Amino acid sequence: MSKTYSISELANEFDLTTRSIRFYEDQELLHPTRRGQTRVYSSKDRVRLKLTIRGKRLGFSLAEIRELFELWDETRSGSKKQLNLMLSKIAERRSALDQQMKDITMVQLELESAEIRCRQALEELNQKQREEEQTETDTSSPSSSATTH
Repeated sequence: MSKTYSISELANEFDLTTRSIRFYEDQELLHPTRRGQTRVYSSKDRVRLKLTIRGKRLGFSLAEIRELFELWDETRSGSKKQLNLMLSKIAERRSALDQQMKDITMVQLELESAEIRCRQALEELNQKQREEEQTETDTSSPSSSATTH
């Protein structure tokens, strides 16, 4: 008999809430059996949960993960179709990440440019304020106005 798991055992093992596991079940990623009101998860469900978490970390949607599971379930041992789909999804994800990296680099350059302009403007304002203060000091100083008799 293969090992079975309760929802709380899986939640603890994968550091998830039981609500998250029930959500994955609602999304048809997990298929526990029932003993009365209790959900009983198989070793296969445990593996699918692990793969779901990994797929999410890689940026796959739950629909994409479900699609991969469905292809696997068709053959029970995987298939060329499933592997090609996975390679396609990996290429799409890698392309999206490359674009995000380019976008982040561009935003960093724009932020750097904005920061330089702000610092220059601030320095100009500070310099102008110092000059105005110096002018006020010079005009109000008694030594600056000579008295003649």
